[in-house]
Amino acid sequence: MRYTKISSKPNSKKQKKYPKRSSAKTKWWTALKIFLITIFSAIILGLIAGGAVFVYFAKDAPKLELNKLESYPSPKMYDKSGTVIATLGSEQRNLVQTDNIPVMLVNAVTSIEDHRFFNTRGVDPIRIAGAFLNNVKGGSLNGGSTLDMQLIKLSFFSTSTSDQTLRVKIQEAWMALELDQQWTKEQIFTAYVNKVNMANGYYGMGTAAEAYYGKDLTKLSIAQLALLAGMPQAPNTYNPYTNEKSAKWRRDLVINAMKKYGKITASQAKQAIATPVTDGLQPLKQSATIPSFADNFLKQALAQAEQIGGKNILSEGVKIYTTLDTSAQQNLYNIVNTNDYVPFSNDTMQVASTLVNVQTGAVVAQIGGRKQPADVTFGYNYAVQTDRDWGSAMKPLVDYGPAFENNIYTSTGDYVTDSPTTYPDGTPLKNWDNNYMGTLTVKNALDLSRNIPAVKTLISVGFAKSEAFLKNVGINLGNMQYSNAISSYPTLPTGEKNISQYGASSEKMAAAYAAFSNNGIYTKPYYVTKLVFPDGREVDYKPERTRAMSASTAYIMTNILQGVLSLPLSQSVGSNAQVPGLPIAGKTGTSNYTDDEMTQITEKYGTLPGMVSPDENFVGYTPQYSMAVWTGYKSRLTPIYGQDTSIATKVFKAMMTQLYPNPSSITPWEMPDGVAQQGTNLVKTDTNGQTIPQSSSN
Repeated sequence: MRYTKISSKPNSKKQKKYPKRSSAKTKWWTALKIFLITIFSAIILGLIAGGAVFVYFAKDAPKLELNKLESYPSPKMYDKSGTVIATLGSEQRNLVQTDNIPVMLVNAVTSIEDHRFFNTRGVDPIRIAGAFLNNVKGGSLNGGSTLDMQLIKLSFFSTSTSDQTLRVKIQEAWMALELDQQWTKEQIFTAYVNKVNMANGYYGMGTAAEAYYGKDLTKLSIAQLALLAGMPQAPNTYNPYTNEKSAKWRRDLVINAMKKYGKITASQAKQAIATPVTDGLQPLKQSATIPSFADNFLKQALAQAEQIGGKNILSEGVKIYTTLDTSAQQNLYNIVNTNDYVPFSNDTMQVASTLVNVQTGAVVAQIGGRKQPADVTFGYNYAVQTDRDWGSAMKPLVDYGPAFENNIYTSTGDYVTDSPTTYPDGTPLKNWDNNYMGTLTVKNALDLSRNIPAVKTLISVGFAKSEAFLKNVGINLGNMQYSNAISSYPTLPTGEKNISQYGASSEKMAAAYAAFSNNGIYTKPYYVTKLVFPDGREVDYKPERTRAMSASTAYIMTNILQGVLSLPLSQSVGSNAQVPGLPIAGKTGTSNYTDDEMTQITEKYGTLPGMVSPDENFVGYTPQYSMAVWTGYKSRLTPIYGQDTSIATKVFKAMMTQLYPNPSSITPWEMPDGVAQQGTNLVKTDTNGQTIPQSSSN
């Protein structure tokens, strides 16, 4: 067998050879590739994860309601002459329009807060990345917010730590993207300028300019604008009134930022920084003003404004135009709260009073109490409370007014007897002096405030007709009792617990008596004439006016009630209310203690001189004004006695003296058709001038 020999020599033909890498280089290249792939993968995964997180949080973002981005001016209340009398709400804010924002303020704000504001679409990736790198070490999520996002934060979130989270930041960014699709940059910037907190209770840079410098934004210097632009980041920290050093540091930071971005020259920056931070600042005023002298009136006006315009009017920046006569209100406040006009024996005695314009029915002044705490706004208002008794001041409304209206009486000379008697249920009926005067004319019985003739009159009139008359003048006594002939205290219907709709108050009494003065026309008392909303919408209030009684009844009642003020002081404290030369009619009212209450009072105070009562009142009117005055103490068991029994009439007189510096110039009431003078009496007549006969009693 033959074998072929295989040669061990290399092939004669040359073979191609490849250079070999060193093991170190190979390992380095492999590591680099792995690193780059890892980084790239991490970025991809990060983007996916970040996108997932963004979507997860963004989907729960609040709905972008553009109206929430807009600010409203502070609600203001005006008196009858159109002068601002009060600013309401915790935020004092006056709005500025885009055209009234100076370019220099735009430059100042954008330089310190968002210098790429006009070139971004709601979010700024560069700022976000920078903020991320700066905050990695500390873990804070501050920074990176555009002005768009800051406006979103101010409108939908808060600046508190609880809202400095990733979730909130993502939602702010998402909503800012949405906002930038719907509003122009000018709209966004204007909304921001009007929204920001500027310390001291002021909101909006325009508000701060007026409050701090007494000028609008267009009149401020670079240094002043820079101060305002820097404050929103930390309003209290950079408050120039309380932290001058910090305020200057922040202001100078804004100025340098403006120079950095070419908004001002180096020379302008140097001059602005050299300007004292207090330059031009006015003395700081209280941001929200509700004058104490008009507190009670404004409380009622605001309540009526909310009935007219809705409960949310304060958040809508409404202007509330009221019926307030500022001069009269200040006078009434001074009369009640000083001893310059009326001597008060102590500071705990309370006075409540309402003054109504007879022709319009408008409340022009109101006091709800004396010596009210200065630190309490919209405090307790006795002037509208119906849980105190107006006593004999009810007689014209419950008894005699209805009697003349229904022809139970047709002449002031008709007779009624003042003699021992009882209520229909057998309860003894007494006069205030425990005496009897026999047969009296109706005029004398009312002037002298005799209780027995009053009750007899109500019995003749009947509850139904009395209730109808009271309803016509805005008073409801619930389930009437014969005791209401001399008392306003109501008997509530079964199951009713809210007394506010029943009984009488100074507001109700002043309005009811105004109908006597205004020829029988009753107007429901009101405090507001119109509301004006920021969008220009106006809501006018039309007062409810109705004929409560005939003009003849009104005039006859006025004639009788004029007599109350002409009696000797020994017969009526009403004479204290007389102003010489001024046509005035009115009625006193004294409430009574029960026997058990008098026992408690005697045990506590001993025997007191003269009359003792829980309430002393007076309701009086002229051809222009009707005024009701209640006096008493917080506790019914603190008695009024001695000289204090005349305070109600003296308050009335002091107020009328202020209102009428020339009383003799006032024209008295004119006698209407349906009334004739017969001797010393007035009588009701028919269209032929004949005396109307009396109706039969019930």
